[in-house]
Amino acid sequence: MAERKATVASRVGLHARPASIFAEAAGDLPFEVTIAMDGEPAEEAMDASSILSLMSLGASHGDIIVLRAEADGAEDALESLARIIETDHDAE
Repeated sequence: MAERKATVASRVGLHARPASIFAEAAGDLPFEVTIAMDGEPAEEAMDASSILSLMSLGASHGDIIVLRAEADGAEDALESLARIIETDHDAE
C-alpha cells in the first residue's frame, strides 16, 4: 500500500474550495484513495473523493493528513494529490 503524508497549506484549512478541488482529482483516479489525519488508524480513513468526508475531517492549516492507495501507479497519484493539499488555494 502506498502512503503519502501532506501538510494542509490553505490558510482556512480543507474547506469547500480546496476540498472540492481535491475530491475531484481523487475521483478522477481509477482506484480508491483514502484520507485520514496523521496518527489515526488506517481503518478509520475516509474516501478521499467524497467532499463530505473531506469536510468532516476537520483539517486545519498546518495539519498533517495521510493519503493511502493500493494500485499500480498509486505513488505518483498520491504525490499529485499531496501537491493539491500543499497548495494554498486561498492565495490564488
